[in-house]
Amino acid sequence: MSQNSQNISIKVENDPLEAIFALNMGDFMTEHLISNELLNKIDTSVKDKIERLKGQLKELTSIYSLDKTLTLLGFDSEEEHIIYNAIARTITQIVNTDSCDIYLTPEFVKGSAGSADLVKLGSSAPDGKKGFLSLSDTENPLIKSFLDIETQYLKKDKSVILAIPLVNNWGRVGVIGVYCNTYKEIPLELIRLLEVTANLFVTSMRLQKLIEETEEAVGKEDSSPADLRHLRAELTASIGDLGDEQQQFVEALAEAVDSKSKAKEHSKNVAGLARKICDHLELNEKTSDLIYYAGLLHNIGQISLSEEIFSSKEKPSREIWNKLQNHPNIGVNLLMKINFLSEVIPYVHYHKERWDGQGVPEGLSGMSIPLGARIIAVADAYQAMVSERSYRKSISNKEVLDIIKQESGIKWDPVIVNALYEIKAGNN
Repeated sequence: MSQNSQNISIKVENDPLEAIFALNMGDFMTEHLISNELLNKIDTSVKDKIERLKGQLKELTSIYSLDKTLTLLGFDSEEEHIIYNAIARTITQIVNTDSCDIYLTPEFVKGSAGSADLVKLGSSAPDGKKGFLSLSDTENPLIKSFLDIETQYLKKDKSVILAIPLVNNWGRVGVIGVYCNTYKEIPLELIRLLEVTANLFVTSMRLQKLIEETEEAVGKEDSSPADLRHLRAELTASIGDLGDEQQQFVEALAEAVDSKSKAKEHSKNVAGLARKICDHLELNEKTSDLIYYAGLLHNIGQISLSEEIFSSKEKPSREIWNKLQNHPNIGVNLLMKINFLSEVIPYVHYHKERWDGQGVPEGLSGMSIPLGARIIAVADAYQAMVSERSYRKSISNKEVLDIIKQESGIKWDPVIVNALYEIKAGNN
């Protein structure tokens, strides 16, 4: 066998088409075995596939545009410094500290010249001026957090610095610095909340970057199906990651609230019971999910209240009780700054309304109260009564059901009370 025949034999074994073209039969195949009609169909099929892929990508990018990703912590501007300043202010309010700064590596700062510094892109300070941190300053807790990819919690006599690294599969992205001008302990639940917030932040950044790449590819005439499919897979995975991070953020926020109010897992229990009521009423999945989130966050306003309010073993005074009753309004102001939670706001805002119209904040009655708020109201009342408080013991399941049943049609929606009774009556 000749050397040429051996080469062809190898090519045939590995790839028959490769061997055919090696024998210069490509033109023959095209001219005699593949008709023009088939070639046109192949060409049209590829073009149709590209257009379908581009259509899918346009739909994904329109849903997860800037206002649903980087603006997750609430703002209505696309100006970078305004976006990051708003994030810093929201973090300061959630954690109840004096100030917050956000630093990013130069490649994530538009118009920034390459350097070894971290660029301050956001600040809760009124002026919000930009600044820099040198990576050579390894004694700085923010630089240490960035380099070691670890949270740094530095407590001094008169101040506290908390540094949270921003990192994802790109590598190090930046760092968040939180400062207290006077010494105070930052609870572990709030540190955990900040870490989850940082994860959510960088996941949003990654998704936004993918959206920009996708929009560029969709606008090109020569984008290949393989490139578009790759972007579709990357976008879908990143959107899934964002959903997971959002749920972890809500759960961490609820845990931080419960920790401050000394009501262990109250929000989680309210959310779980609310979901059971939703299932009993056969509500659709999206509505049930929103009500579950509202259950987790119905006490969010308490995160800004003093811990002393919750630690007293005496029954709350009227003044303290009014503060506790007013917490949904405080919480709504905070939720309005977290865009992806906007749909749960009515359920949180109105869960202190009463069926007879004697509730707060607006005196809504009956069916005018949003369904989610009516469900949260019943679930919250049940969980509050069966749980022990610093100023009273818990009440039995039977007693609680009797109390709620007696006030059905007065405080609570009778349909939801019946659902609760059917769910819980077997626990007596």
